[in-house]
Amino acid sequence: MKTVFVMIKCELGRTYDVAAYLADEVPELRSCYSTSGQYDLLAQFQLGTEQEIGRFITKTVQTAPGVKDTYTIIGLNAFTEDGVTGGPDDI
Repeated sequence: MKTVFVMIKCELGRTYDVAAYLADEVPELRSCYSTSGQYDLLAQFQLGTEQEIGRFITKTVQTAPGVKDTYTIIGLNAFTEDGVTGGPDDI
């Protein structure tokens, strides 16, 4: 599994629409938060090992209605219980 965090800038007035669309239409979405600052949303996606990150972002996230811009962060290792890995031997 691959964890990807995407900061999303929405068209003016569309933040809640974008969040609802992602929640309803994108099964890879694990969480989505509204944020303050340069971006409007922070979304966490869990991709299968066969899924290409770049293709997922460009075909699924960037083309969602109301999305204006994205910034992608790839998760390398999880250090919490809900993550895929977590023990000191995994570092």
